[in-house]
Amino acid sequence: MELLEIIRIIDLTGVAVFAATGSLVASRKQLDVIGFALIATITGIGGGTLRDLLLDRPVFWIQDQSYLYVCFAIAVFVFFFAHRLQRRYVALVWGDAVGLVVFAVMGAHIALKSDATPFLAVLFGVMTATFGGLIRDVVAGEVPLALKPEIYVSAALVSSGAFVLLRYFELHIYAAVAISLVLGFLVRAGAIQRGWVLPRYKNRAGRDYS
Repeated sequence: MELLEIIRIIDLTGVAVFAATGSLVASRKQLDVIGFALIATITGIGGGTLRDLLLDRPVFWIQDQSYLYVCFAIAVFVFFFAHRLQRRYVALVWGDAVGLVVFAVMGAHIALKSDATPFLAVLFGVMTATFGGLIRDVVAGEVPLALKPEIYVSAALVSSGAFVLLRYFELHIYAAVAISLVLGFLVRAGAIQRGWVLPRYKNRAGRDYS
């Protein structure tokens, strides 16, 4: 299997997983099938769309409409079968974790291929991974996962940063992808299961100048 085909499969997998998380949010909100399709689509393609626009490259789902078909198909499937998931929020969180690290690596890879600097490639990876979920949660009236105390954005940063670093040292792309996905997922899994958080700002009384 050629490299480009493998990358496309990974990208489609990320879109499908994020579309599923969007559909699960729609099921919790008891939306109709059109609402499912809308939230699935903006979740699946939102981050990649912003990435492509900022990189001034053709928007991926306009070039290849199979991404839209995947979002629609996932939305319809979840519409009819979401009730079989007794703990939909758990499925949402773990599905989102998978999509997060896949999109972080893909975003970083595409940015590097578009001649972005390593620093910008890491940021584009994080943006690709988090923006779709952010839109999903805002549209659905949920507290965005990216703003909750547990580690979320940092997991995307680990995946995209690891990928860019490994590619900088010319590690084979298959190995770089695998290692980066595992590292980011382990960080996010630790946050989900063990409540890992970064140190938070603590408010302090201001200085009295009187």
